[in-house]
Amino acid sequence: MTDTPTVPPTGRAFDVEHVLAGLTLEEKASLLSGLDFWTTQPVDRPEVAVPGVMVTDGPHGLRKQADSPDHLGLGTSVPATCFPTAATLGSTWDPDLLRRIGAALGRETRANDVAVLLGPGINIKRSPLNGRNFEYLSEDPVISGELGTALVEGVQSQGVGTSLKHFAANNQEADRMRVSADVDERTLREIYLPGFERVVKRAQPWTVMCSYNRINGVYASQNHWLLTEVLRDEWGFEGLVVSDWGAVRDRVAAVAAGLDLEMPASGGRRDAEVVAAVREGRLAQDVVDVAARRVLRMVARALPALDAPGTYDADAHHALAREAAAAGTVLLKNDVVPGPAGAHGAPLLPLATPADVAVVGELARTPRYQGAGSSQVNPTRLDDALSALRATTGADVPFAAGYTVDGADLGSGTDEAALRAQAVEVARDAGTVLVFLGLPASYESEGFDRTHLHLPAGQVALLEAVSAVNPRVVVVLANGSAVAVAPWQHLAPGLVEGWLGGQAGGSGVVDVLLGAVNPAGRLAETLPLRLADTPSYGNFPGELGHVRYGEGVLVGYRWYDARQADVAYPFGHGLSYTTFAYDGVAAEVLRPATADAGAVVRVRARVTNTGGRAGAEVVQVYVGDPAAQVLRPERELKAFAKVDLAPGESRELVFDLSGRDLAYWHPVLRRWVVEGGEFVVSVGASSRDLRGAVTVQVDGEDVRLPLGPLSTVAEAMTHPVVGPRVEAMVHGGGVAEDMLGMIGDMPLTVVADFGMGGFDQDALAALLAEADG
Repeated sequence: MTDTPTVPPTGRAFDVEHVLAGLTLEEKASLLSGLDFWTTQPVDRPEVAVPGVMVTDGPHGLRKQADSPDHLGLGTSVPATCFPTAATLGSTWDPDLLRRIGAALGRETRANDVAVLLGPGINIKRSPLNGRNFEYLSEDPVISGELGTALVEGVQSQGVGTSLKHFAANNQEADRMRVSADVDERTLREIYLPGFERVVKRAQPWTVMCSYNRINGVYASQNHWLLTEVLRDEWGFEGLVVSDWGAVRDRVAAVAAGLDLEMPASGGRRDAEVVAAVREGRLAQDVVDVAARRVLRMVARALPALDAPGTYDADAHHALAREAAAAGTVLLKNDVVPGPAGAHGAPLLPLATPADVAVVGELARTPRYQGAGSSQVNPTRLDDALSALRATTGADVPFAAGYTVDGADLGSGTDEAALRAQAVEVARDAGTVLVFLGLPASYESEGFDRTHLHLPAGQVALLEAVSAVNPRVVVVLANGSAVAVAPWQHLAPGLVEGWLGGQAGGSGVVDVLLGAVNPAGRLAETLPLRLADTPSYGNFPGELGHVRYGEGVLVGYRWYDARQADVAYPFGHGLSYTTFAYDGVAAEVLRPATADAGAVVRVRARVTNTGGRAGAEVVQVYVGDPAAQVLRPERELKAFAKVDLAPGESRELVFDLSGRDLAYWHPVLRRWVVEGGEFVVSVGASSRDLRGAVTVQVDGEDVRLPLGPLSTVAEAMTHPVVGPRVEAMVHGGGVAEDMLGMIGDMPLTVVADFGMGGFDQDALAALLAEADG
């Protein structure tokens, strides 16, 4: 389906500067907050008429409340396509698909007279316990940034805006409205900010939504460093910053920091505070003008689409949602099992004889397809896996509920044990049993975090009972974040991660089970063995208003790989119904590297489909820096590509890595640097399945720190100007060999105080002057 182009400007567009010049201070201040829960404040004077425009929740579907704007309500939301959640979309590793989904979201947003869709959310999955992980794409900033860019480009291609959220370090729901994320700048720059930076620089979302939390003690809504110095001055953001709903604590401080629009409405009270601050000289008039100008620009930008809303094809969007659900489904495990009556063994999936299948698990009939909270969408229709399987196969597939979802009333005195017994009877004589398990909505939602990684005990008991009478079991999961599979996966030769697949998730996962779609989903987050193994364990969700990001840059797979720790399934993992071979992995250095250099290293790899089915492989490029001044991860994802290959087909892929791809944030120099030396470039199918690696020698930057009184003797010995003299002083000063280690770690000023070898404070001053000269 061809995307509807952005409509040209119409007569309702207005001259922003002319309108701004005609506004009173009170009117300018009023523009900086909403009229109500979802609408911006209008100015209703003939001379400077400014319409209000509507914004509303996303991110995986439009949630426009037509009657009662209660923020979390679902019943009054207009019907809209519920696309798969970000947990599913992240597992597609497919920017082109997400760009098409974004365009569909944009069409629905525009058709419903909405100016800005509040999404996408691209926060990093720091802990699998985060109750809102289903709204976020990955534990890695490259995936979050690439896929977030595609979504923003798609939505905004339709003449409506997006709101990139939640900026920044919003990685938990516990105490989310006031907790301080205490995180060092290097970790922010390398893990929690790069996804936002990539989207801002490449796609320029109309708005960025600041988060509730504090960052190192300062609320995001009034954090000048975050909203102005980084977002605008460094990254060149051109749009407006809007608050998360209720995130503003001090409106005057927020406006001064770079927040343009507070939502929702404050009844005029906060507007009066802004006016008073200007009148009293506590807030510059120019700052208010800048914020008002940004709001006016957004309104003017929205008017053309609002004047020509258009329509959308609900059936086509449902088909796209089905495609996306299948694309984000991850085949985790597909063991070879003996066939019936001892026939030759084969993998359980795809289902060879779908008519000989039984289905167990209430989630197959009553799907959990989206998360809970402000992102809930009222779907245009809803597929369940049981009905989809029956419709596709034409068979009356046997079914047993096996358990209830979120404590539903069983009725007639039925209990969980009775439901399990019924499931066992259904499963006993089936060729293959599909067991649908997952997390109820009460386990994960906006507003609270999970306390463990386990499935409900009743579901695990069901799996144990079924596998005892039939070993040919495929577990199909529905969950918004990682679950612990280690305690029970030995009971299931087949394991499929379906995430929260949206309104067509039931049919999408059936497409994969039956082989109509070859699985190509790959994990965008690590599945750990135990909660105690996770990087933030002991530092999540914090205490007494603070959460310490003690793991630093070792987030997700970076942590597990650095510790060489076992995991259930690694980042990037996913099986296929075909096989792929890699060869020809090579890398060449194109130029010396600086952090702002373009292509520095060119990587090549050839991938061949060696199986008998067409399929897609996700080729992943990782970079490691074995020796640096700072601790660096073993490897970090820097590029990826999803490639479709026919049986026997080969394709060479080329990736250009920039200086930034090799750089780290220097915590002392406070800038990106490329430290020259050896880099290891690996290409593979996951962070643990590397098919080829090469080492390249890169000429980098001089990242030696300037010498000062607190520089150590060892640091001074490596200085290109005065190093030889310092070394001679140490070795000529009669220092015993076994004392060199201790001397090397001493600050120069301490050595001068000791007067060792005639080296005193005057000599130190002369030495530093020579080093600087």
